[in-house]
Amino acid sequence: MVAEPVENSRARVIIVEEDPAAHLAERVLNQAGCECETLTSGEAAMLSLEQRGADLMLCAVRVNGTDGMELLRKVRTKRPEVPVVMLAGDPSVSSAVAAMRQGAFDYITKPLDDEKLAATVERALKMTQLERENRHLKQQLDVVRKATGFIAESPQSRQMVSMIRRVAPSRSTAFVEGESGTGKELVARMLHYWSNRAEGPFVAVNCKAFADGVVESELFGHEKGAFTGAIASRAGCFERASGGTLFLDEIAEAGPDFQAKLLRVLEDGEVLRVGASKPRKVDVRIVAATNRVLRKEVAEGRFRADLYFRLNVIPVRIAPLRERPEDILPLARHFLAYYSAEAGRPISLSAEAERTLRAYSFPGNVRELENIIERAVVMSGAEVLTPDAFALDVLSPEPEAEPVTMLAAAAGGAGDESLQECLDHAAAEKIRHALEAAKGNRVVAASALKVDRTTLYRLMKKLGLSEP
Repeated sequence: MVAEPVENSRARVIIVEEDPAAHLAERVLNQAGCECETLTSGEAAMLSLEQRGADLMLCAVRVNGTDGMELLRKVRTKRPEVPVVMLAGDPSVSSAVAAMRQGAFDYITKPLDDEKLAATVERALKMTQLERENRHLKQQLDVVRKATGFIAESPQSRQMVSMIRRVAPSRSTAFVEGESGTGKELVARMLHYWSNRAEGPFVAVNCKAFADGVVESELFGHEKGAFTGAIASRAGCFERASGGTLFLDEIAEAGPDFQAKLLRVLEDGEVLRVGASKPRKVDVRIVAATNRVLRKEVAEGRFRADLYFRLNVIPVRIAPLRERPEDILPLARHFLAYYSAEAGRPISLSAEAERTLRAYSFPGNVRELENIIERAVVMSGAEVLTPDAFALDVLSPEPEAEPVTMLAAAAGGAGDESLQECLDHAAAEKIRHALEAAKGNRVVAASALKVDRTTLYRLMKKLGLSEP
C-alpha cells in the first residue's frame, strides 16, 4: 500500500538502522513525502543532525554496535525538539517503558508495519509542528505584550510611538539613539512587530561582543572546514534574520573590520559565508542602536561616515526619563503591578512615594526605575510603599553632603557607592540573614522575606548568593 502523505510534505527524517527494516522505513516515508537519510552509526547520525537538522529520527535499539538508547539520550540533550522513534525487535513492555522514560516519542517493534510506521511518523511530525508554532506564538505574544505595554504618557513618548507606527511597515533602516536603560531594544521590537515582517525572525546581536577575528563568521556564517574548528556549516546572523529584522545593538562599539563588512552587506544585499564560493541573497531590515552620539564618533574618526549615513535613514531618539516626567508614575505603577503579582500580594504607592519618584532624576532611566520598584517589593513587607522603601534621598536640603541611605548603612555601603550597588548590598544582606535564620531552608526564608520561592531563587542567582 501507499501511505498517506504526512502534513509536512518535505519533513526531513534521519533513519539510524542497518538491517532490512531501514529500506522498508525509507520506502514508506519517501512515499509519504518525507526526505530520508539512512545512516548506520550514532556518530554519523549526530553529525548529520548538527549540520543539517531534522524533523524526526528513527533509531534502532542496536545498530552497528551502537547503543540506540545512548543515542536517544544525546538527541534529547542536544536537540530536545527533535522527536525520536525507537525501532526494536524486542516486543517486551519493559523495553518500551525504558525507551519512553528516556524521552522516546514512541516504540515500534519489528517487523515493521508500514501503516503503523506512517501513522506514528505523522503524529510525531504534527507534534513537532505544533510545538514549533507554540514557541513562535509565545515569542510573538511576548513582543505584543511589550509593544502594547509601552508607556507613552509624555508628549515626547507619544510622538515617538506615532512615528514608529508610521515607519514600521517600510523596509528602511532605522537608527535608534538613547541613553542606557531607555528601552532601545523594545523600540526595535516595536518596529518589527508593527511591520510586515512580524511573522519573520527578530535577531538581536551586541556589536561590542564581536572580536575582529570572528566578525565575518558571526555576520555571514561559514562552511564546514572553512577554518580550524569549523566542524559544521553555520548560518550567520544575517541569514538567520532573513525575512525579518536584525537588531544591531551598541553599533558605536563596532570595530573597523565590523564596520567595513557591515557596509558591504548593506550595499549589496548579499552575504558570502567564509569558505563559500557563491554569495547568498538576504532580505533583512536593519535596526541599529547606540547610547553614544554617533555624529560625534564620526567627527572624531571612530566611526565611518559612509556607514553612518547608510544606517541613519530613519532616526529615532528616545528621550531620557528625566525629560519625560509624565511617564514616571505610569511606568512605576506598571512595574509595581507586575512585581506585586509575582510576590502574590497587593501593593500600592503612597502619595509621598509618588512625589519622591517624580522628583528623582533617574540616571539609569527606565531600567533603574524597574530595579527600584522590584527591590522595594522584595525588601518591604508593607502593602503601601513609602519613600523609605526606595532608599532615595532626592529631597535632601544639603545636596553637597554625601547622604548614606538607611539601606546602604545597613549593608555597610560606602558613601561613594552607586545607588544600585548600595541596594544590591542591602538586598544580599537581608536575604543572607533570612537564609541563616532559616538554616538554609529557602521556603522558610522566602516566607520570612514575604516573597514567593521563585522570586527568592531568582534574586539569589542575580546577587550571586549561595546557601549558608
